[in-house]
Amino acid sequence: MRLVIVESPTKARTLQGFLGSDYKIISSYGHVRDLPQHAFGVDLEHDFEPKYTIPTKAKKRIQDIKKELVKADSVLISTDPDREGEAIAWHLVQALKLKNGSKSKTAKPYQRVEFHEITKTAIESAIKHPREINENLVNAQQARRILDRIVGYKLSPFLWKKVAKGLSAGRVQSVAVRLVVEREREIEKFIPQDYWEIVANLKNTLRQPFKEFTARLNKIDGKTCEKMEIKNQEQADAIVKGLESAKYQVADLEKKETRRNPLPPFTTSTLQQEAWKKYHLQAKFTMQLAQQLYEIGLITYHRTDSLNLSDEATASAKEYIEKNYGANYWPGQYTHFKTKAKLAQEAHEAIRPSDPNNTPETVKTRKNLNGTQSKLYDLIWKRFIACQMSPAIFDSTSIDITAKTESQNSGEYGFRATGQTLKFDGFLKIYEIKFEQVDLPLMETGEPLEFLKLDSTKHQTKPPARYTEATLIKVLEEHGIGRPSTYAPTISTIQTRHYIEKDENKSFKPTEMGIMVNDILVEHFPQIVDAGFTATIEESFDKIADGTMEWVKVLREFYDPFQKNLDEKYRNVEKKAIVQEMTDKTCPKCGALLIIRMGRFGKFYACSAFPVCKYTGNITSANGSPKIDVKCPKCQTGNVATKRTKKGKIFYGCSNYPDCDFALWDEPTGQKCPKCGSLMVKPLRGAEKCSNKECGKSEKLKAQSEKTV
Repeated sequence: MRLVIVESPTKARTLQGFLGSDYKIISSYGHVRDLPQHAFGVDLEHDFEPKYTIPTKAKKRIQDIKKELVKADSVLISTDPDREGEAIAWHLVQALKLKNGSKSKTAKPYQRVEFHEITKTAIESAIKHPREINENLVNAQQARRILDRIVGYKLSPFLWKKVAKGLSAGRVQSVAVRLVVEREREIEKFIPQDYWEIVANLKNTLRQPFKEFTARLNKIDGKTCEKMEIKNQEQADAIVKGLESAKYQVADLEKKETRRNPLPPFTTSTLQQEAWKKYHLQAKFTMQLAQQLYEIGLITYHRTDSLNLSDEATASAKEYIEKNYGANYWPGQYTHFKTKAKLAQEAHEAIRPSDPNNTPETVKTRKNLNGTQSKLYDLIWKRFIACQMSPAIFDSTSIDITAKTESQNSGEYGFRATGQTLKFDGFLKIYEIKFEQVDLPLMETGEPLEFLKLDSTKHQTKPPARYTEATLIKVLEEHGIGRPSTYAPTISTIQTRHYIEKDENKSFKPTEMGIMVNDILVEHFPQIVDAGFTATIEESFDKIADGTMEWVKVLREFYDPFQKNLDEKYRNVEKKAIVQEMTDKTCPKCGALLIIRMGRFGKFYACSAFPVCKYTGNITSANGSPKIDVKCPKCQTGNVATKRTKKGKIFYGCSNYPDCDFALWDEPTGQKCPKCGSLMVKPLRGAEKCSNKECGKSEKLKAQSEKTV
């Protein structure tokens, strides 16, 4: 019997179905060794030697695998085909004491087996071509893990001492927070500018169908009129007045055929971006779904920055396209895409379906996919098929129009109308991309046009938009910050730590604490939050992976100047200068002045007489809680106030706590339920409802009873 070790039980079940009874597939449930949870675990004096331990939850898994080892003739380690997977394989070898070339009966030999899609063909090929563990990939993962441990374990205590307990800093996460903070400051500093747009409504006159269309002012006296050139109402009114008696005529007309090429197949980054744009799926959830689709054999490996496609994949796409859509939907040659990401692993493939014949409709039932799994698979399948289809073809028209006036005081004005119509849908047949279809009437050069009306519209420039899940991932990738496996956990972490949060439009904004921590790091540890420096470190990890750089050297070059700067900051940075601000308010308990301090969830009031008086209160009110204009329904004397749990979750409780323990999770609206008199609340999702659960239940029971009758 051959023992095959993988990371997940789902992957194990899929492999077992392909390999049969001669193989025993067992899961390690992820990493089996790691740096210790409650200790630094890195020997800085001896070339950053890591002190790995087996976590408690992994000990039983190791024992289970060892029991199967006794029965096995040989061991195949089939963890994922990336640095993390290679590291898991290496840790399994160490924990299980596997050893190639050993004659000992207790040390089993092993082979590393790698595949990028879980199909019978790929698995059989991988087993026929095993390899050794790639030490360079292991060292690259190890260097990242150790460097991140250094930053986290060294910087976080500095923040605890100088700002507030419970804070943390991270090499990639701190740069991501900085991007969000700087974008917010751009928005705050932005000064909107007014500008006017002048549009003429016209109609063709020489041939039917006579049709109304619009043209925008783009020239004044032969000079191009830029978008923001008309800056006030007076200018706009003067132009409109000058055009009152104008005669409109077609000056030039250009028709051409334009093509829109299909988008490339998905990488990890673009999949996360598109899943957010189409379905508002968080990056972390998208990766969980993709992992599930990979492990049941539907898609290729989902952590990749390559746009490469195998010859077999493009050939199967061609066959599917010609069979199901017709020969004209295949462009006549295979389409290959060039990867823009620095140091992308071209040996890997883009994310694609394992078999194009597994259409979204067929696999939903056959593989019993749930709704979100189906949506993501549909997206991946369509993107891959579309990338090998013919371009979409449009008929594009641009018409230049002159507006001449009889008055000598008025100049000559130029307008332009543009239009496009879809001539051949090509890849748009299956992959929807929004475009504006504008069908202009038939016209010819020199044709006089009928003037209908002139519109002068005021516009305002808009500030840059806050980052969304999609745009933040995009900018991280553009700056070379992180790698495919890090985008989702980075964004998740900085939300969990309350450095950023989502606004009402699900865009990211920094919290007070996020701004505070960012400003401290920018001032005192600029390299840690510098996008260029972080990208350089990532490139170093890539060089370790391809064997051109030594991992200890990379860590040493980072650590020595970092530690020197950290020691200096401990000596010179005063906590009070960072987190304390005097106020003229008095403590409600002892009468001393209150000061503003910074805590894990933002600013709060604290008594200046601490530790004699330990009063603290929320910054928004004297008694410590931002009040809502709603009387507490329980005690009738306090107000309902916004509060936070120890983990930072918002709830609504009585301002008289602990004397009154009234509390709600959903925000009260101030209205009362017409049926039972309890407070109405507005959940984050869904319509307003009664806060009394029994009231809601009774209404449901009543409705069911009436329906039964």
